[in-house]
Amino acid sequence: MFQQKLTEIAQKHEIPGMAAGILMGDQIVYASHGVTNLGNPQPVDEHTLFHLASITKTFTATALVRLAAAGRLDLSAPVRRYVPELRLADPGSTAEITVGQLLNHTAGLEWNLIDGEQATLDGFAAELDRLPIIAPPGTRASYSQAGYNLAGLVIEKVTGQPYEKVVADLALRPAGLERTCFGLDEVVRHRFAIGHTADGDGVPRPATPWAAWPAGMRANNPGGGIASSVSDLLRWARHHLGSADLHAMTEPTVPLRASTLGDAFGICWFLRDVGGVRTIGHGGSGNGQFAELLIVPSRDFAVVSLANAGPAGYPANQEVVGWALADRLGLREREVRPLAYDESRAREIAGRYELDAMDLEIATDGAGLTLAVGIKPAIRRASEADMPPDYPAATLGLLPDDEYVITDGGLAGQRGYVTRDAAGAVIGADLAGRLFRRIR
Repeated sequence: MFQQKLTEIAQKHEIPGMAAGILMGDQIVYASHGVTNLGNPQPVDEHTLFHLASITKTFTATALVRLAAAGRLDLSAPVRRYVPELRLADPGSTAEITVGQLLNHTAGLEWNLIDGEQATLDGFAAELDRLPIIAPPGTRASYSQAGYNLAGLVIEKVTGQPYEKVVADLALRPAGLERTCFGLDEVVRHRFAIGHTADGDGVPRPATPWAAWPAGMRANNPGGGIASSVSDLLRWARHHLGSADLHAMTEPTVPLRASTLGDAFGICWFLRDVGGVRTIGHGGSGNGQFAELLIVPSRDFAVVSLANAGPAGYPANQEVVGWALADRLGLREREVRPLAYDESRAREIAGRYELDAMDLEIATDGAGLTLAVGIKPAIRRASEADMPPDYPAATLGLLPDDEYVITDGGLAGQRGYVTRDAAGAVIGADLAGRLFRRIR
């Protein structure tokens, strides 16, 4: 049944290759479909490596939690205790940001630096004074790749060893992960999936570079550089289910508002109630590759879904996870129903919003609202590598309390909300846990 369902979902979304697995107690089942690469096809199975992108953050956070338990660092301490050369755009934030705030995305750092010479974590940190500060530290959550890359530098400073080695020693080996690794030099030792993106003609083609940044650029490894397989990710889930020293990572640290990703952040993990049952999870999106891991601690359950095409890989993985929760545990997401179109509200939020790498456009034609999001044109023009396609305008439905939901397209089901200043003017829009600042 699982294999049949995965094949159905992969074919529906035209994904070249998918792999998935379910852990339930002592039982594990796998399913796979398609090929690693349309240009050089090899069959996908539970051992095939996919780029996990942001699921890497769970490994970075685990290493830091274990360093803290060993007395090597204090998660409540300012980052500058360990990285004294740190300079941010705001001197107050430079002094105040703590290691723990990096791990639950409350440091106030915008999403990421998207240009510059960042081959090392030291080089990345040296450029952080160019990154906007979107809020005072500790006052709100906004998902930040930069925060996790900085956390990787903390690991290097505390241990005097490369980030990747520390993660291997404190996370990969204790969990018994056999294929999980960083960098193409290690990835090519195994069968691995290539991401695919569609050109203007809609035909999926292999994406380059393999990750979302060129080979040798280690600066993004702590936030998104790891590769793994379904079999290893289920071992990772089992490790977190069975390790008492990691249980604190699943406790809420800051609430999330109107987010499809979760109701709160723990230490790294998105915490979300599904059918009244607590789940923990994390997703990842790379260059034509999407990954999803969800764990239900009280049911000794986990599900993994990996796909090698964008942007359809995201909704495909969501369908796999949703099906597994319903079929195996009887848990279903609560349906969100948009309100009737309100022209006054629509015109109030219509406009252009941005963060460092992306633009978000909310528009109305007087009868409905749409939302489009994509990479900034200047960044796309300057890049020598392929870049993921933009998400074209999709229908946006209004919800109570300045919240909204996207109802079709590649981001269908994603929720968000708008932010207002003290005078009540709309100054930002949150989507996928990230704050986009209003510019028009």
